[in-house]
Amino acid sequence: MYATVTNSRVLCLGEILFDRLADQLGRSLEQVESWTDYPGGAPANVACALVKLGTSAGFIGCVGSDEPGNSLVKLLQEVGVDSNGVQRHPTAPTRQVYVVRSENGDREFAGFGGLDTSQFADAFLDASKLPEPLFEQAEFLVLGTLELAYPQTREAIHKALKLADRYDLKIVMDINWRPMFWPDPSAAVPLIQDLLKQVDFLKIAKEEAELLFETADAGAITHRLDSVEGVLVTDGDKGCVYCLNEHEGTLPAFAMNVQDTTGAGDGFVAGFVHQLCQHGLKCLATPESTQNVVKYASAVGALTTLKPGAIAAQPTAQEVEAFLENW
Repeated sequence: MYATVTNSRVLCLGEILFDRLADQLGRSLEQVESWTDYPGGAPANVACALVKLGTSAGFIGCVGSDEPGNSLVKLLQEVGVDSNGVQRHPTAPTRQVYVVRSENGDREFAGFGGLDTSQFADAFLDASKLPEPLFEQAEFLVLGTLELAYPQTREAIHKALKLADRYDLKIVMDINWRPMFWPDPSAAVPLIQDLLKQVDFLKIAKEEAELLFETADAGAITHRLDSVEGVLVTDGDKGCVYCLNEHEGTLPAFAMNVQDTTGAGDGFVAGFVHQLCQHGLKCLATPESTQNVVKYASAVGALTTLKPGAIAAQPTAQEVEAFLENW
């Protein structure tokens, strides 16, 4: 049991949900015989991973007034994530996502169990109910882009960005592009590009970088955005390239016995933000210290692939340090 915290240094805003992972690998949605539910949602994964690493974090999002919603809030509280920013919708259900898996553990989203994507509780985060005191204490706001798909939650994101600006929080964004979450995927790119103008650090997968910027070169993206302090472009088992505080580099991925890639990118984000919280922005002062930050983030992501599900697999700081020493 992790200690319950208040005065979170990092706020993570967005979706918390259940990933229903196929128990049978290499089968289509129709062929799967049974599913196992794992708590997930990228911002919630990041919040939990941060707390396990030793950095206090709070989650802001909306779940249904249903049993899945109850169990997700309970999980946050058990891990030690501040749940004061969680809203409960009276009628909309907590989101559940069906995920099929290939023979080697790679995942593919396969639907929402017959409901329309805009009918779930996380589409209804209420801007007027965001708790301002959380922002007064925090140093970082971590966002994805899925919630931009829904007008009400999009308004809440813009309110959160205003509060972050008022209280001088750094904004970390993980694109987390999932077309199936968008009622109209063609609306996504302009909304995401507009949001990028307010971001301090961007984590983006290679295919997302090519979609949004027509390049996966972290330095070129940093230059294009002009206002960001750093960009990290991840490419799964091929590692990542980065440009942080004008230090550019490439880092190969750790070779792991991968069981499930769910939440690996969220672990990477948590490892990165944890390092910034532990050491301050001075940890990006030299090429060597910057590479160490990225190596730590990569180790957190790598260790998350050793067990199924995102949150259950997340490592502690001691496990990350032992892994890096032995590597």
